[in-house]
Amino acid sequence: MRNLTAAVFLFVAAIWGTAFMVTKAGLSWLPPALFAAIRFDLAALVLFVLAVARGNRLRPTGAEWRPILTGGVLLIGVHNAFLFSGQVYVSSAVAAVLLGLIPVITPVLTRISSTGERLSPLSVFGVLLGFVGVVTIADPDPAALAGADLLGTGLVLGSAVIFAVGAVLTHDADDTMPILAEQAWMMLVGAIVLHATSIALPWESAADAVWTLEALASLGYLATVAGAGGFGLYFWLLRRVGPIEVSLLEYVIPIFAAISGWFALDERLAPTTVLGFAIIFVGFVLVKRATIRNGLRRWRDGTARPHQTD
Repeated sequence: MRNLTAAVFLFVAAIWGTAFMVTKAGLSWLPPALFAAIRFDLAALVLFVLAVARGNRLRPTGAEWRPILTGGVLLIGVHNAFLFSGQVYVSSAVAAVLLGLIPVITPVLTRISSTGERLSPLSVFGVLLGFVGVVTIADPDPAALAGADLLGTGLVLGSAVIFAVGAVLTHDADDTMPILAEQAWMMLVGAIVLHATSIALPWESAADAVWTLEALASLGYLATVAGAGGFGLYFWLLRRVGPIEVSLLEYVIPIFAAISGWFALDERLAPTTVLGFAIIFVGFVLVKRATIRNGLRRWRDGTARPHQTD
């Protein structure tokens, strides 16, 4: 199961990392909040169909509405509404740095919640080192950071805080509903929040949408692969490893975003990007040192055992 968890972690990071270039293509034709809202409309539809096909119970009980509303409103709705609104004012590099604060914020929130997760001092240093790696990969212009629009900075930072709060509260809720049905409801709740945001934003109008083949392909990928698939696996990870470890996705996603941009869009991998990869790797080793040590010990014992019985 540890190997499966690690594989799912990397798969989610890869899905969400490659989603950046797909999102960039779709935003050329669709207003941001409306784009996100329709994405989660379709993702919810896919998950409801899968839940029905598997015979999952669809009607939530009273207690089951808590994680649905928490995850839907915070992790999907408000987080994306703040993020898309903030990116109107700040660059992608500044947004990447601010979102990189999620793994820094999450351990702080766990100390004031009911979750029992904690980080050792060395693991805290590893988390901070990972943030340095994200900053190195993003390589923002210091002048842009200093002069970033205050409203945009506040909105993107708010999206990071909201996401961390949502992850902690969703993890602490009792999970009794089938996971596919629960996530379908979360997507639907998040889509409703995003539709309301799209209507409320003064600079956004549904009339501005241009339904090209590229726009439809972007929506299809983001709804099914990054939306239903990515968030479905994210919530599976959240149940298994908790909010602190799953928040480390924010350190791996930029790596896959940079690699996919290099592979598909012929974007240059700058020396700072490679250095950022190395820094993040060191930070991960510090945070996951116990798991790595145990894995190496099991591998060593497994390879040594046949020789001991000869």
